Amino acid sequence: MSEALPMVYLARHGDTAWTQSGQHTGRTDLPLTEDGERNTQRLGERLKGTRFTKVFTSPLQRATRTCELAGFGAVADVFPELLEWDYGQYEGLRSAEILKDRPDWQLFRDGCPGGESPAQVGERADRVIERVRTVGGNVLLFSSGHFLRVASRWMALPPSSGRYLVLSTASLSVLGYEHNLSEPVIRLWNDNH
Repeated sequence: MSEALPMVYLARHGDTAWTQSGQHTGRTDLPLTEDGERNTQRLGERLKGTRFTKVFTSPLQRATRTCELAGFGAVADVFPELLEWDYGQYEGLRSAEILKDRPDWQLFRDGCPGGESPAQVGERADRVIERVRTVGGNVLLFSSGHFLRVASRWMALPPSSGRYLVLSTASLSVLGYEHNLSEPVIRLWNDNH
């Protein structure tokens, strides 16, 4: 009988005022909205019955509250590497506002002035992946949308490929392997039902 391959569950936080308005929310520490709290509880329902060897959360309250409402607050470790992308000068701006000044701007290609580049975010994602792969069992991560989209690093794809992986709030995604540990894959993406 073969041993099951470990999986990494990615939980994006619930809605905040800025996710609803479309503002880039990097390091600004906003609470969940009432809708965000309700949707997060539904996320917890989807995770019921799944066993995790380790649970990690971003230190930002939108992630820690999502973790708590999903039922994992008591067992989670805060992991600063799970912080959202640092948007620097673009913090709090909507994409349309940024594109007025920089019509060709793309976050996953250009990064943010005064914030992080895609390479820097990719390096953080690599550190998270390295730690997760040492756990030896299923892992659950709570973080934010743009950082979690750099999950493309799981398959050794460049951080820029995250632009193709859209994530809804309070969504669940799963990374894993196909046949063995040398074949990393995306097993589920952006489940928000």
